[in-house]
Amino acid sequence: MSSFLQGTGVALVTPFNKEGAVDYEGLTALITNCIEGDVAYIVVLGTTAESVTLSKEEKHKVAAHIVAVVDKRLPLVIGVGGNNTASIIEELQTINTSDYAAVLSVVPMYNKPTQEGIYQHYKMLNDQSPLPILLYNVPSRTGVNMQASTTIRLAALDNVIGIKEATSDFSQILTLLKETPDDFLVISGDDELALSTVLAGGDGVISVVGQGFPEAFSKMINLGLAGQSRVAFDILYDLLPAIGYAFEEGNPAGIKSILAEQGVCEPVVRLPLVAASKELTQKIKTFVANR
Repeated sequence: MSSFLQGTGVALVTPFNKEGAVDYEGLTALITNCIEGDVAYIVVLGTTAESVTLSKEEKHKVAAHIVAVVDKRLPLVIGVGGNNTASIIEELQTINTSDYAAVLSVVPMYNKPTQEGIYQHYKMLNDQSPLPILLYNVPSRTGVNMQASTTIRLAALDNVIGIKEATSDFSQILTLLKETPDDFLVISGDDELALSTVLAGGDGVISVVGQGFPEAFSKMINLGLAGQSRVAFDILYDLLPAIGYAFEEGNPAGIKSILAEQGVCEPVVRLPLVAASKELTQKIKTFVANR
């Protein structure tokens, strides 16, 4: 098992103020909470960051702000993905490699490529990326599942170091753990399945809920890595309502509502997303107040 990017990573939201502009004070507070909560690394401009709604200028400023605030205290992974392979390669060439440990790149969405198309897409990125690549399989968002056999093929490429696996099919996760090289990172992309993945031999999680409860989530994953399953599952059971609330009406509306109740940032998201409903907000308010 590799120690590189092992443990709890968090996919940061992009806080917005009530006018819908990027809230850099909220972003600073969020980063500080994550570092003080013992997270292992931070993902910059992932899908949870609503990166598709950010302008190029906003992306640049958000990334630069995160780099400055973190100040090399934690490794950073940058999200660079899409459904145009050539455009992704062009974007990869603009990255300052001294700021990041790896690139997280999602399976192309909407196009619904074949397994061979997915393989050739990532092979092209492998050949052109200036940084190591973490694959990202999230069928519920992309419309296509990258099968275990494709991931195993990609694991043989020099620049592909692991996968954020967000399928709900745990047998697929087990196949990856069994069939990929020992130094290939298998990272959960599902907060609810993260502990089970770790206990089965995985390397950790890239979490959404972890930024709302960084200390508890990090402790849970670290206990799992140490094989202390009983205590780790007690923490998971305590966090299960929050995990459900975070995704009940879509990500990141739920986690932003949690962060709002904690005083970190406003619960504002950009269209086509909408903020959590009054009903969900009340459930979140009660959960946070009782912790």
